[in-house]
Amino acid sequence: MTPAGGRDLVTRISRLASSDARDRLLDAAERLLAAEGGAALTTRRIAAEAGVNHGLVHYHFGTVDDLVAALAERFAGRLVALQEALWTVDMTFADRFRAAAGHAKAEGKVWFELQALAWNRPALRARLAWHAGRWREVVTAAFADAAAGYGLGTASVEPLVTLVATFTQGMAAESLLGMDEGHDQLLRWVDAWLASLEPPPATSVGPG
Repeated sequence: MTPAGGRDLVTRISRLASSDARDRLLDAAERLLAAEGGAALTTRRIAAEAGVNHGLVHYHFGTVDDLVAALAERFAGRLVALQEALWTVDMTFADRFRAAAGHAKAEGKVWFELQALAWNRPALRARLAWHAGRWREVVTAAFADAAAGYGLGTASVEPLVTLVATFTQGMAAESLLGMDEGHDQLLRWVDAWLASLEPPPATSVGPG
């Protein structure tokens, strides 16, 4: 369900016609956000980065705020779609966990910048929270399957999802500051813990 605060925002975005210039503007805004942060998102900077006339920002989006809203919708939707793919790919749960954690770290800058822009924009905040909820649904389903396979109780699923969400975002934030102390050790500890939950290999019993 779309949050009440985000309905008007979704309606405006859905009415925007798709075009090459529009995609170029969104790509340019994402690059600027990753490189310089929200302060770089002005009409002229975005248009210059996209290599188009600055009037096209207003033509396709109306305002920079609406462009940011469209960018947030596209970026967050892409994150969730990739997480869905990562958690359903044919590999061990430990390998999927590693891949998902690495992706969260790689995309952290833009996600954090969008969150910072959303803190004082209720409609944008509601949309990002909605997408974060979708991410939790994807991860919760994957963890529920894994918990059953590892023989863990269902009560462990929600705390584990919250723990993983917290420490993966924490590692991403620290990495942006140039800090990675303890990150590999934590991931190795998780690997070892998951390995310890694996059932022992079956042993064949020969004729007595």
